Amino acid sequence: MELGKGFCFEARQKRIVVDNEHHFVALVFYHRLLHCTVLIEVKSERFHHSHAGQLNLYLEYYKKYEMAEGDNAPVGILLCTDKDQEHVEFATAGLDDKLFVSQYLVALPDKKELEQFIKRELRNNFQ
Repeated sequence: MELGKGFCFEARQKRIVVDNEHHFVALVFYHRLLHCTVLIEVKSERFHHSHAGQLNLYLEYYKKYEMAEGDNAPVGILLCTDKDQEHVEFATAGLDDKLFVSQYLVALPDKKELEQFIKRELRNNFQ
């Protein structure tokens, strides 16, 4: 319920295997209104470019092996304790626009504050 309407929980620490190497996706949801899988990675540290690469690996795996007919491309959300905008910009340049990096908050802001934040981030990322 905290994520919003339409999210269906699928897995926690979902194991995927790429080239005989095990990886674990922190949280996997399916969004029944958007018809896509939502992969969430939570990092208890400041954003590092390797985090974006890791989440992109998971997204590409899901595109190739987990999508069902009629599904939209999966969306990745990377939550970190802190981030530098330029670092995120360079680390995610050229990646699919379905990967989002945000600061992790202990408590969710109210709806209006969250909407303003999303609009501001979208403006910053598409200028």
